[in-house]
Amino acid sequence: MKNSSAAPILCDLDGVVWLSHEPIAGSVEAIAALREAGHRVLFVTNNSFAKIEAQEKTLESIGISAKGDVLTSSGAAATLLKSGQRVLVAGGPGVVEAVESVGAIVAGRTDDGSSQEAQKISDANIDAVIVGFHNTFNFESMRRASAAVRAGAILIGTNDDATYPTSTGVIPGGGSILAGIATASGVSPIVAGKPNAPMGELVRRELKLNNLDSCWMIGDRYSTDGAFAKTIGAKFALALSGVVDQVQADELRAQHKFALIVKDLMGLAKHLGVSN
Repeated sequence: MKNSSAAPILCDLDGVVWLSHEPIAGSVEAIAALREAGHRVLFVTNNSFAKIEAQEKTLESIGISAKGDVLTSSGAAATLLKSGQRVLVAGGPGVVEAVESVGAIVAGRTDDGSSQEAQKISDANIDAVIVGFHNTFNFESMRRASAAVRAGAILIGTNDDATYPTSTGVIPGGGSILAGIATASGVSPIVAGKPNAPMGELVRRELKLNNLDSCWMIGDRYSTDGAFAKTIGAKFALALSGVVDQVQADELRAQHKFALIVKDLMGLAKHLGVSN
């Protein structure tokens, strides 16, 4: 039975819904049960590279309808822009999409190389530089981005995650790229993704709620997901389906005093009185 006042659920992806896009046992069923009970489920991710549609399609491929329910760190970064501002993108297609969605102008990308179009861009005409993960980053990218910042552009990071897990091991993440540009420009960036306030603003806009204390955030990392819940005033459930075990989870709860430890996403559903 649906409950129109059911609490919104903010759900991390990796370590909660899937591992390397392979669904965690029970996660698909848990989301279906939560939705059937009236809970709005939003997928809140620091992934900045992929477009929203691509992330929705990946969720759909494992049996989760996600149209309009994916919030990314690129979208969070875009909340810091104004329509008409000129942006230099040091990131992937997800950043470009987010910039254009708020009416800002993609003046160029730092991996445009030595094309004639790239050479037309004046550092002084850039209002913001937005940085996210992209594997085409190089010295010229750093030079162009840092020059624009030194000329007065604000520096925005989609997230500051230093590494990114892949099926073949850990690789440098968007935060490592951001650190290089910040060092070269001598400016501390504004970071948009979890656990920072701009992502909270994106959630508020989507849910049309100013107060998020009725929400649950579920994730497998306290440093991003738990800290984000604290930032926005939501309740936090730490899932054991990702990077922490029970001993580590108990230590984290003793230190940070969050609401709940669950085995997996279905554990949160059961805590909320929902069963599939």
